[in-house]
Amino acid sequence: MSPPEEPQWFAEHVQPHEPAVRAYLASRFPSLQDRDDVVQESFSRMLRAQTKGGGIRHARAFFFSTAHNVAVDLFRRRARNEHVEMTELHELPALEEARGAGDLLDEQQRHETLAEALASLPERCREVVQLRFQENLSYKEIAERLGVTTDTVKVQLGRGVRRCAKFFASRELLQSGKTMKKAAS
Repeated sequence: MSPPEEPQWFAEHVQPHEPAVRAYLASRFPSLQDRDDVVQESFSRMLRAQTKGGGIRHARAFFFSTAHNVAVDLFRRRARNEHVEMTELHELPALEEARGAGDLLDEQQRHETLAEALASLPERCREVVQLRFQENLSYKEIAERLGVTTDTVKVQLGRGVRRCAKFFASRELLQSGKTMKKAAS
C-alpha cells in the first residue's frame, strides 16, 4: 500500500472501531489505566502490519486482537517488574541447586498466566484475592482495609477463585475441579 492510501485506509477501516475497542478494554481490563497508550500502540502495530504485510483483511478483528495483546503485554511487563522484598534472607539455602532453563521458562509462564487470570477479575474481586493470597491477610483484615464486611470479602474471594478456576480450565491448565477446591480451602 502506498503512503497516500494509508491515511484513507486507517480512517475507513480502523478509526470507526476505536470506541468499541475502548469499551472492550474497559470491560475486559477494568484496572487498566493506560487505555490511551494501548490504543495508540495498537494503531502503530496495525499500520506496521498493513504496510509490511500487504494488507489486513479484517481490520476490526485485527484491531481487537491487537489491543488485547498490547494490554496483556502491558500487564506481563508490570508483573515482571514488580519488586518483591526478601526480608528473610537467612532462610535461603546458601548453595541452591541451579535450575534449568525449562524450569525457569515453566515458572515464568505460570506467573504470566496467573497475572493474566488476576487481570481478568473485576477490580474489587482482584483486590480481595491479592490481599488474601499475596499478603496473606485474614478476612477481617481485608474487610477493614477495604471498608467492607467480612461477608463481602468471603463472597468476593469465592467469586475470584471460581473465575480463576474457569480461566485456568478454559486453557486446560486444571486437571479437575477438585484440585481448585482443595487449593481454595
